[in-house]
Amino acid sequence: MTGSRVTLTLDDNGVAQVRLNRPDKMNALDPAMFEAIIETGEALRTMKGLRAVVLAGEGRAFCAGLDLGSMAAGGSNPAARLTDRTHGNANRPQEAAMTWRKCPVPVIAAVHGVCFGGGLQIASGADIRVVHRDTRMAIMEMRWGLVPDMGGYALWRGLVRGDMLRELVYANREFTGAEAQALGLATFVEDDPLARAQVIAADIANRSPEAIRAAKRLFDVMDDAGTDAVLLAESEAQDGVIRKPNQIEAVMAGLQKRAPIFNDV
Repeated sequence: MTGSRVTLTLDDNGVAQVRLNRPDKMNALDPAMFEAIIETGEALRTMKGLRAVVLAGEGRAFCAGLDLGSMAAGGSNPAARLTDRTHGNANRPQEAAMTWRKCPVPVIAAVHGVCFGGGLQIASGADIRVVHRDTRMAIMEMRWGLVPDMGGYALWRGLVRGDMLRELVYANREFTGAEAQALGLATFVEDDPLARAQVIAADIANRSPEAIRAAKRLFDVMDDAGTDAVLLAESEAQDGVIRKPNQIEAVMAGLQKRAPIFNDV
């Protein structure tokens, strides 16, 4: 499956390869890019055989943020209200970042070059972020008299210490990938982020798909619910996988020291 702004392929291991594909503009976000990202996220939710997703950008950057030239030329719909919930709990720009959290399997972002503004919020929607140490990153919106509004405040909870996040938002200070790890915005710092992301995705793809999907759903509960609800959700998730064929296969493969053969969900 390919598009002019985003490409999507599924490899033999069940790992979806998603690429932001506007390299001439450093994958900046124009209306067509927003639509392509959302369309891709929706396709992933029903894709058969999906085990993990690797999200990266083509060319010199992951994503440079909003294409201000496109917006100034009327590329956005001035009549649209951002408060309208057009995609469940989100508006269209928010969905471009939140769709990765709504994906049923883990998403690993490989971040290189530039990752500014909306691009950083999209990367923050991934479960895991692998970043090059020299990547230029910033919560850029305040420079243009705006606030982060693509899901950042929801996605950064628990990632970045509150006072540091405030400084990054208020001052729109640029930082490197190496600094991002200390801040909580990068999981790993690597010279080849895409290669490391592929290794992580392949490892996840070798786990029981039912258990991986259940674990991802539990993270949403953990972030949003109280202790009692989290405890119950854990029990319900375990009841859904224990003694099922894939769980038994995981045990047998471990005991027999062989690669597991799972049924896809």
